Amino acid sequence: MGDQGPVALLGSGEYLPAMEAVEQELLAGRPPRMAQLATAAAPEGGERVRYWHRLGGRAADRLGVEQVVVPVVDRASADDAEVAALVEGAGLVYLSGGSPPFLAATLRGTRVWRAIHDAWRAGAALAGCSAGAMALTANVPDLLHPRRPPEPGLGVVPHLQVIPHFDRLPRIVPSRALRWLMAPSHGVIVLGIDEDTALVGGPDQWEVQGHRSVWEITAHGRTEHPRGSRLRLAPPHADDTA
Repeated sequence: MGDQGPVALLGSGEYLPAMEAVEQELLAGRPPRMAQLATAAAPEGGERVRYWHRLGGRAADRLGVEQVVVPVVDRASADDAEVAALVEGAGLVYLSGGSPPFLAATLRGTRVWRAIHDAWRAGAALAGCSAGAMALTANVPDLLHPRRPPEPGLGVVPHLQVIPHFDRLPRIVPSRALRWLMAPSHGVIVLGIDEDTALVGGPDQWEVQGHRSVWEITAHGRTEHPRGSRLRLAPPHADDTA
C-alpha cells in the first residue's frame, strides 16, 4: 500500500483529553497540521458545527499543531476546489461525530473527499470518530433507524462495519434495533467500539488503543479485544485464498 497512513476508528472522544494520546501518536512524524471536518454535525445547525470547531481548536492547542478547519456542510462546499485545497499538507485528517449517513452522502465523490483520500494514500493519518468511523466503511447504517437501507460508505475500510459507543449503545438504542445493527453481513467484519477507545492501523493489522475494548461480533457471539490488543482483521474471504 506504499506510504499509506494509518486509519483510526474511534468509538467516541474526539478532541477530548481521553483521546489525546491516540491523536498524538497519529501525528507523530507527520506534518503538524490537523484538518478537521465537522460535516456530520451540519444537520444539527451552525452552532453545533462551531462547537466542534472550538473543541478541535483546543485539541490542536494541546497537541501543539495547527488547526485547519475544512468547512464542509453540504455537497456544494464538499465540491469546492478552494475548500479541498485546505486538506493539502495535513498530517492528520479528522472526521468528527454527528449523522453517519449525512457525512457519507455529503463527501462521497467530491473534490474534498478526493483530497482527503489522496492525502491519506500519501501518508497522512485518517481518523473518524463515531459517525466519522462509520462513514469510512463500506455501508453506513442509521443508528436511530437501523432498518433503513444503509448509505454507501466511503470505502476506506470496506471489510469492516463499525458500531461506535458500543458500551453505551444499549442505553440509547432499543434492543431490537441493536440486534439488527449487529447482524453479521457476508464479507464484512462487524465491530463494536467502546467509548474513549480507538482501533488504529489497517488495512489488516490493528491495535486497540484508548481506555476500553473493541468487540468482534459474529453469529456465534462477541469476542472482546481489550486495550493493547493487536489483531488481524482481514476480509473474511481472504483466508480462503491465502
